[in-house]
Amino acid sequence: MTKYRLSQQHLKLLTTCPRKFQYLYLDNLSVPTTPIEQERLNWGSQFHLLMQQRELGLPIESLMLENQEMQHCFESFFQAAPEILNPQTQDNLILRQAEHNRSINFNNYILTVIYDLLIAENQQAQIFDWKTYSHPQNKKKLAQNWQTRLYLYALVETSNYLSEAVSMTYWFIQPKSQSLPYKLKFSYNQQAHKKTEQNLQEILNNLTYWLKNYQEEGAEFPQVEILNICHTCQFATRCERFSEVHNREADIESTDISADLIFSLDSIPEISI
Repeated sequence: MTKYRLSQQHLKLLTTCPRKFQYLYLDNLSVPTTPIEQERLNWGSQFHLLMQQRELGLPIESLMLENQEMQHCFESFFQAAPEILNPQTQDNLILRQAEHNRSINFNNYILTVIYDLLIAENQQAQIFDWKTYSHPQNKKKLAQNWQTRLYLYALVETSNYLSEAVSMTYWFIQPKSQSLPYKLKFSYNQQAHKKTEQNLQEILNNLTYWLKNYQEEGAEFPQVEILNICHTCQFATRCERFSEVHNREADIESTDISADLIFSLDSIPEISI
């Protein structure tokens, strides 16, 4: 059996819409991004490159001079998080690395993570991730996001740290904002670790079954049953979901429930790899 490499984004799709996973990663279907989306992606990539080059000790002045907004965001970040960007000498530091990769073999799959920054000390390890969109998820939702769960799980599984000794912090750097960047930090424990392992087992068992049927019989992966997820999906037409979504909206109107409330999940930004 071919070993598939799976990231947090793959796990997210497998739990929200297996059919979309099939379209994107097995059928190799895609749609072009909008200019606004592409601009946001480019800005995020540039900021991550800036942070990586700084950690490597490479010059970053040219990157900031080309983009005054980037310079403003970096300087604001420096002000908000001096302990990260200008740390004191740490005698107990084991590893400090940007774009740090780790992999786990799990049920014939390879689970992969890339930490924007990992700081590992004798007694604890901290994962940092830079988010370059303006509105973070609710902390409870972000705690259940597969990026948070897989990143923490992978660190424990590939190190000697206890679950309680690792943490993950998201820093939200907001372009075109006068506010300082701010953070959401997540601790970890053995109970959460076991729960993640159990959920991974279930997801990958399902994936193995779906792949077998897809490869041997041409059977498609299951469609998501929560229609509000389909509302803005680029594959709604291919899945013949537009009529279902419109009927659902009609039902919503007939019961005097706000469609904005029902479809509020669409406003939650996705976590990018």
